[in-house]
Amino acid sequence: MLPLRPAPSFWLVRAALLRSLGLVYVVAFAVLVRQGPALIGEHGLLPANRFLDFIASSRGAGFWQLPTVFWLSAGDAWLTWGGWIGLVGALSVVAGFSNAPLLFLLWGLHLSFVHVGQIFYGYGWDMLLCEAGFLAVFLAPALRPAELDARSPPSTVVIVLFRWLAFRIMFGAGLIKLRGDSCWVDLTCLAYHYETQPNPGPLSPWFHAAPLWFHRLGTAFNHLVEVVAPFGVFGPRPVRLLAGVLIVVFQTILILSGNLSFLNWLTLFIALACFDDAAFVRLVPRQFRVAVQARLASLTEAKPSRARLATSVALAILVGALSLDPIVNLLSPRQAMNASFEPFNLVNTYGAFGSVSRERYEVIIEGTGAETIDEKTGWKEYELPCKPGPVERRPCWITPFHYRLDWQLWFVPLAPDYQRRWFLSLTNHLLRGDSEVLASFAVNPFPERPPRFVRASFYRYRFAPLRSGQTWQREPAGTYLAPVSLADPEFRGALRSYGVD
Repeated sequence: MLPLRPAPSFWLVRAALLRSLGLVYVVAFAVLVRQGPALIGEHGLLPANRFLDFIASSRGAGFWQLPTVFWLSAGDAWLTWGGWIGLVGALSVVAGFSNAPLLFLLWGLHLSFVHVGQIFYGYGWDMLLCEAGFLAVFLAPALRPAELDARSPPSTVVIVLFRWLAFRIMFGAGLIKLRGDSCWVDLTCLAYHYETQPNPGPLSPWFHAAPLWFHRLGTAFNHLVEVVAPFGVFGPRPVRLLAGVLIVVFQTILILSGNLSFLNWLTLFIALACFDDAAFVRLVPRQFRVAVQARLASLTEAKPSRARLATSVALAILVGALSLDPIVNLLSPRQAMNASFEPFNLVNTYGAFGSVSRERYEVIIEGTGAETIDEKTGWKEYELPCKPGPVERRPCWITPFHYRLDWQLWFVPLAPDYQRRWFLSLTNHLLRGDSEVLASFAVNPFPERPPRFVRASFYRYRFAPLRSGQTWQREPAGTYLAPVSLADPEFRGALRSYGVD
């Protein structure tokens, strides 16, 4: 009789998952600490306190419709302390001091910020961190911050739920592409993507300059990883490991080719659930491998408590019930790209780049100190840290960090009317010389006094030939916002109508 293969263990997988998730939390809360005041602070572009007042007065909503601790107060002090508490807690998780209460705190804080972040926090990676963070609460040790604590063995059920999350991320992204844009079917989307993506990186011009056969091959690989490989996460061990490797390699390529916030990093970390300790041990340096194997062997008899088993089963039932709407969405020809179906963002649907722009347009903001405007007026350009601007500036590489204002400006040419409310608020802050908002810019061309007029124009951007000394070529493509000043009654009226005066 052949001996049975020992059941897989997930002690190292849990340690890797929790620490890597802690790293993503560090980035998310660091972005909040750095950029939160300018975006959603009391004097920011879209103040959180005004938003909650509007939700409460116009819709009669409260905590159960929009879960956030900032119903208590959305003042700057609460937002600041929330960001710093989250950052310190996330650093503790990275250091290995993680347990269920700490992960629950981080999940609650991040969820709270997402729900008051409005348009600046309406992205798939924000709700993905909410869902992954919630699962992590039940993967972490109950109380003792020890990843190899024999009294809190990792739950295989939660590991499987992480695999279910990885499946929905990848398969949802694959289906939205096949349904959303013909260039994904004819394998040409990557011929445009590297140039037109939100924040290209230093390697993006090189990817873009590759021959068409390279882009077709890359698109085919995209479909392999996003449409076929997800089913492997539930397959036999060799298939599951292969699926995990494919997802990790794919996400690494995306990280190298652009700046998509922490989306690819978080997806890569979630895919670690496809592996097991036997696979992870192979990555341990030889001088430590024997000790690690001995420690794992000593934990083979560790059994979860009845309470932990019951909690894991209850979690699986909850996730299963909440998965019905995402499954229906996946099967629907009108599939939504990134959506949540309940207020706590526990089980969501995901997708990315359902359509790919063929041309890149940027909105360029300029100001002038001139008292009157004519054809001879000199204008100075506002530069952002990572958004394409001056044609000679090389693209930055900041992933997994995220400049939310840079990112949001990418959407202005794509949906000018939808973005107008917050953009008018930004213009108002620039005319007033608001220091918190100006801190989001790389260059403030008016350090002494604010400009008298601000305008915004569209430009068509193309990658310049490699080694030309420039990164971009650009040409004017129209006006988004004609010159306005604080004395402009039409501008003041527009601000009042949007509630951002």
